[in-house]
Amino acid sequence: MNTVDKHLFIPTSLGSLHIRVVGSGPPAVLWHSMFVDSTSWNRVARELARYRTLYLIDAPSSGRSDELAGATDIAGCSAAASELLAGLNLSGVDWVGNAWGGHVGMHLAATRVSAIRSLVAISAPTHPIGTKLRRKVRTLAPLYRLFGPRGLPRAAIVETLFTDDTRANDPEAVALLDDSMRRTSNTAMVRAIETAILNRTDLTWAAQKISCPTLFVTTDDRGEWTPEEARAVAARMADAREVTIARARVIPAIEQPADTVAAITAFWTARGVAADTV
Repeated sequence: MNTVDKHLFIPTSLGSLHIRVVGSGPPAVLWHSMFVDSTSWNRVARELARYRTLYLIDAPSSGRSDELAGATDIAGCSAAASELLAGLNLSGVDWVGNAWGGHVGMHLAATRVSAIRSLVAISAPTHPIGTKLRRKVRTLAPLYRLFGPRGLPRAAIVETLFTDDTRANDPEAVALLDDSMRRTSNTAMVRAIETAILNRTDLTWAAQKISCPTLFVTTDDRGEWTPEEARAVAARMADAREVTIARARVIPAIEQPADTVAAITAFWTARGVAADTV
């Protein structure tokens, strides 16, 4: 396995996106959740890189990628992802997306069929953002613009993403989140919040159009997207299944990395999904 990271910058309609490449084998593209960047995969990347060449994306307004010039939506992110794949000369990739990244992957798999060979959507509801959460985020966004990842905005984000146990007993996880947020300006983060959360629309139509093998990874502590809801959506899809990771909220790759690796690699090596070259 190639253990030396390679760093690339690919121009897209949403700015230049930074990609870290590590591993060997068929290509897998990983797009992270809101408020973190590609470092959120650090706890699972080494094991996943035994199975795939990982392309770890910093989404717009995240990590080392360009900041968003203005808010867009999941369709806009999907278009940029398509441009990124073209820039990397990749097609038929295994897409792994957490929340924001899962939504982008669903849109891409539904609208650019040849781009995605298989899809793992982690903690990614297909239904639009609910009224209560929308109200909470609309209150949070202007506070974040003013104060950034401090005080009330930071507390609300940490509580939203991590379980009580993680917040109390995993300071490295909390530090990873804090570091990710500090790498992005307040204004750029608010544009990302508008893009990935407030402008998130119903993706039920996308799920019903997806034909590639799909895995929904849910958690037992995210009330917005329950395992039962994911199973109901999967049952109406061409080739989809669900697995639940316990003791996690929104980003199981940080909170429960071993279980996350097990779920993804079991999916990648399953009959009908496994690549010939693995």
